[in-house]
Order: sequence, then structure tokens, then C-alpha cells
Amino acid sequence: MNLRKRDHLKLSLELDVSFEEKTTWLEYVELIHRALPELNLDEISTETSFLGKTFGMPFLIEAMTGGIPEAAKINGNLAEAAERFSIPMEVGSQRAAIEDEKLEYTFKVARERAPNLFLIANLSGVQLVKDGVEVAEKAVEMIEANAISIHLNPLQELIQPEGSTEFRDVLKMIEKACERLDVPVIVKEVGCGISSEVAKLLEGAGVRAIDVAGAGGTCWAKIEMLRLREEDDERKDVAKTFLEWGIPTAASIIEVSSIVKIEVIGSGGIRSGLDVAKALSIGADMAGAAHPLLRPATESVESVEKILRRLRSELKAAMFLTGCKNIDELKNSPHVILGPLSEWKKQRASKV
Repeated sequence: MNLRKRDHLKLSLELDVSFEEKTTWLEYVELIHRALPELNLDEISTETSFLGKTFGMPFLIEAMTGGIPEAAKINGNLAEAAERFSIPMEVGSQRAAIEDEKLEYTFKVARERAPNLFLIANLSGVQLVKDGVEVAEKAVEMIEANAISIHLNPLQELIQPEGSTEFRDVLKMIEKACERLDVPVIVKEVGCGISSEVAKLLEGAGVRAIDVAGAGGTCWAKIEMLRLREEDDERKDVAKTFLEWGIPTAASIIEVSSIVKIEVIGSGGIRSGLDVAKALSIGADMAGAAHPLLRPATESVESVEKILRRLRSELKAAMFLTGCKNIDELKNSPHVILGPLSEWKKQRASKV
């Protein structure tokens, strides 16, 4: 477990682990420039509500790491910066700490450093099937979480040497978790997106929010393939074939937000405040990112804050240039969808 977590962190920091060709398709979303914004920049508010709480901007720090000593510093720095900016944060998968309580501190540090932070626990769907809802309750209790995210990662599990492909009954266990847990349940992918069909099933199960985590950002098939580079393992060939697999982030946001009434997080390759604005314009309620904040989190709280400050400034600039004084106006702002994203939407119209 520790070796796997360390490999993931090392590869993410040292190599380009993004998709080779596939993008988020947010470049096919054009916001409409407003030459007469009829507002002053300092009038713009990035405040928003999510899961019944108010946050400083519609941005979530996505899951990164945990379960290894190096993760404690990262999670602590992320948590402190998130609290200062009044935004939610999700920890990495807590499986390691569930199996070895000596590793709990690598997750608990987030709550210790940021007692007022909206903190999101994290477990995989396959672990929920294996160990029952009790494991989710333990994950929430471990960090005094305000919500829990159940991640779905079938492609990663297919390639990962330690992976499990036993996905039967995951939906049933998610439904049980929604019934029994005292905190909201979020379900997310890890870089391949969520379709309208899956979104509808999740909404029916009682999930409070869906994090699309679409294709175009970090590619976990690539990370797992790199972990196998010295091995004689046919999973490397499978990984190579599926390196471009997944629903681009923009397409997944449209798919999910058009079919459900619950809240939607647009993540997967979000790299700027303009990306955040585009994600909200086409249907997301929040945007999220991990990779742009990873290296800064290895340095200091201030390094993380610098990235968050840039994202907020870029978001406010996009709002100013489209004449939107608040997030509700941004969500309803006009936009044009071009190229393959337009074609995707047209072909999937019966579904979305």
C-alpha cells in the first residue's frame, strides 16, 4: 500500500501524467464577451452555496494523497489554505489508514490544521462493497468529515497491480451509505468522466452531488502503466490501448447536469479560473482541481494560497468580462458550444 501511494505521488510530481491527446473540451466552450459589463470589478462576488453551505468561491480542492509520511505535510498545507479561502477540500483515499491506524495522522492533520474546514472523506466503491458501510463511517469519523466522496475508478483498477475489478453491487452499497451516513455522499470518477445514465442511477440512490472528474487532466491509466514499465505484464498493453479513454470533462458536465437535479462538480483538467467559469456556465455548480496544487502543497501554505489567489482573480476577470456580478448570473450566462463538443451534445440529446 505504502509503495503504491509513494509511486503515485512521485510520478505525479516528476512526470507529465496528463492525457497525451484528449483534452477537457472546455476549449470548445466560448463565453460571450460583454463590452458593457455595467458593473465595477470590486462589486463582483465569488461566494456560492454547495451542499447547504456557503463558500468563498465555487472551487473544491480535489483528493490527492494520504497514507504515507510525505502526505501529512501536503494535506496539512492544503487544508490550511482551503480554510483561509473558505473552500472545501477532499483528502485522498483513506483505505491505507483504515487498514493501518498508524497512518491515520496523514489524514487527520487536515482537521488539526483547519478545524473549521469543510472536509470531505474519501473511499473507493469497491472497498465499500468489500467492507460494508461501516468502513465509510470510520472514514468520516477519522477526520470529522463534513461529507464523504465515494470514488469510481474501473479503468485504474483494471490496470493497477493491486487493483480490484469486483464492481458488482457498488450501486447498492452507495445507496446503503446514503441511507446510513449522517453526512452527504458525493460520488466521483477519477479521470474518465460520468455519463448521464450513471448520473441518473446515482441520483436515484440518494447521492447528494456528483463529481464528474472527466478526461483531459491527469490520466490514471498512464500513471499505472508507468508503474509497470519495468514489469513483464500484459496490463501495460491494456493501459496503452486505453490511454485516451473517457468522457471529456466538458461533455461529462453537460451529460450529468442536464439529467439530474442534484449538485454537480466539474473537475478533470481544470487549470484556470476561466476553466472554472466555463464549467459553471455549461452546468456545473462547483469546479475542482488537484494537480495544479500538488507541487505547491509540498512547499508551503503560502504556495497553495498563491495558486488559489490566481484562480480567484481569473474567475473574477471572466465574470467581469461577461457582466456577471455573482455566481448565479455566471451559471446562467450565455455561451457557444463548438466543434466535437457540439456534436457530442447533439448525438446524446436523447440522453441529456
